[in-house]
Amino acid sequence: MNGMKKSFLRVLSTGMLAGMLSIGAALPAGASDLISSELRITAGSTSAYINGSKQAIAKPYKFKGVTMVPVGVFKKAFGSEIRLEKNDVVKVKEGPHTVTLTIGSSIAWVDGVKKEMGAAPKMVNGVLMVPLRPVAAGIGATLAPSSSGEMVIRLLQTDESVDEDEGGINLDEGKTRIGNSYYGWSINYPSDLMILQTGEQERMMTFGAEDSSYYLEVYVSDQDVNLDSDDLLQQLVQEAKESGDTVLDRESIDKGKTPYARIVVKDADGVLWEMRQYIHDGRQYDVYLADYEALNYKDLGKRAALLNSFQPTYAQSDRTIKDLSTVDEGMRSTWNDDYGIELKIPAGWSMDNTQMIYEAKDGAYLQLRVTSAPKGATVKEWSGQLDKWMRETFTRESYEPIGSYTMDVSGETAEVNEFRYNFGDGWQTEFDVLLQKNGYRYYAEYTFPEEQTKDREWFKSIMKSVEIDFDTVSDNFGQLDEDPYLTDKTKAVTRTSKRYHYSVDIPRYWTPYNDRFEYSPVVYTFTGGQFSIAASEDKSIEMTVSQLREAYAEATKTRKNFKLLSSEELTFAGVPAFSFIYHEVDNGVPYTGRQIVFEQNGTTYTITSGLNDANKTEVQAAALEKAVNSFTFIK
Repeated sequence: MNGMKKSFLRVLSTGMLAGMLSIGAALPAGASDLISSELRITAGSTSAYINGSKQAIAKPYKFKGVTMVPVGVFKKAFGSEIRLEKNDVVKVKEGPHTVTLTIGSSIAWVDGVKKEMGAAPKMVNGVLMVPLRPVAAGIGATLAPSSSGEMVIRLLQTDESVDEDEGGINLDEGKTRIGNSYYGWSINYPSDLMILQTGEQERMMTFGAEDSSYYLEVYVSDQDVNLDSDDLLQQLVQEAKESGDTVLDRESIDKGKTPYARIVVKDADGVLWEMRQYIHDGRQYDVYLADYEALNYKDLGKRAALLNSFQPTYAQSDRTIKDLSTVDEGMRSTWNDDYGIELKIPAGWSMDNTQMIYEAKDGAYLQLRVTSAPKGATVKEWSGQLDKWMRETFTRESYEPIGSYTMDVSGETAEVNEFRYNFGDGWQTEFDVLLQKNGYRYYAEYTFPEEQTKDREWFKSIMKSVEIDFDTVSDNFGQLDEDPYLTDKTKAVTRTSKRYHYSVDIPRYWTPYNDRFEYSPVVYTFTGGQFSIAASEDKSIEMTVSQLREAYAEATKTRKNFKLLSSEELTFAGVPAFSFIYHEVDNGVPYTGRQIVFEQNGTTYTITSGLNDANKTEVQAAALEKAVNSFTFIK
């Protein structure tokens, strides 16, 4: 059973929430004749300033060096007329000027003259984003950066500004319901309902009333257990208790196609909420509604029609539903502004855009990385170094290069290396994409279980979607790290612990999991292995060794694939020590582990090391052995 998920805004105070809703509903002041209207925008900020008044807008972002803004800001700030015409054509009119755009095309027509904008208009979460500079210049505005990093747009005009919604185009005409086609839900769409926020993967969507009288949230999670309405009610009540809420009413409903549960609670701020849960087709739907006018739980009855309209289904053929999903052909767009990279990934994958790591539940994995290229280095040399790294990391029986070819990535030629490897639990296929430009290296790693042949097509689709602004990295960064896969496995750094009086040489290619040497334990990992040092001032060496022997004896009896290979007394770091070496198969992966226990001045030390059979190359085994034997006591 899934753990409960707490409503996003239930962790905020009532005052904070009311403030957010009022900002979202704020409207710009009118402009007078012959005045200069001013718009101030910062990429990455959801706040804009229109003639000094703070406004909430969809977040501007940079792509290919072009700042993209919601087209509606031109209507908000300058009263420009914005019209959506056939074939995805959008016209922005201001006085004698007309800028004609086409969604998906970087070509614009400004007063009949063809212009290249550098980026194409696109829909993002239901808002049309357009290139700021060409559109602003096209309507006669001036642009200049401020000392604080804002872009300041000014326009001399005679007409009053027109108050309109942020999108600037009436995309809601004929829409009576709103929902998400990918996650399969819909609900009535009253005229006063505003879209406040959409989670990155669209699992969470929040809404508010124009007059700030209520707040609505829909959250979707995976649920493999077939819960009935009583189970759902129990979950809701438990969530309320954990949140410190007072439950005022509760009900489980079995009638209808989809049973559900509902409760009414009063939170710590005195706000009344109705919370509902539904289960349908492997998903759990949590619906939260806060009524800021309700004084009694019965007052929430006026919101019943809206809540009762919720359905954990989405009719694709129903054109009256406004679809908030951005999923297109099973993929959703994502980007990293710092590195100027945009791509599409399969819709159900988890996303970490900061680290540029994307994962599927079936084991497929994608990571992108940007590093500095060594001076004079070539892609061919880079490719050879990566192959050398793999051969030093996997034994000959566990690694097999398949082949190399070239691929177009964002208009540049990239090298693609395909190979397979096996930790012992099954073969994995990996594609490495290598692209070098302007002194930087762009690397993509796509890995999946070999039998998942569909991932080959996903790989092609993802790489075809990649667009890179190659000027962004040089604008945002100087010298970056070099590729961590190229770190020399023979080089080490000496680390010391003053508290526990020891030093040890750690290979530079290892990854620290916990490297605070004044604490215990310190832990490092590397491909196929791990290393740790634990120091205890409370447990004697006799007790530690006794417990280990008991654990090994129990494992030998109860674990089919466990075998204690040796148990001996020896001298380590100049003191008597006990050494245990064992072999085990853990989740299909065979590995050898070793523990060395010794004592000095009342402190008991345990060094634990492990290395998979598939990764026990001469280079890795030597690096691990050298690290273990480098342990030295210091004063």
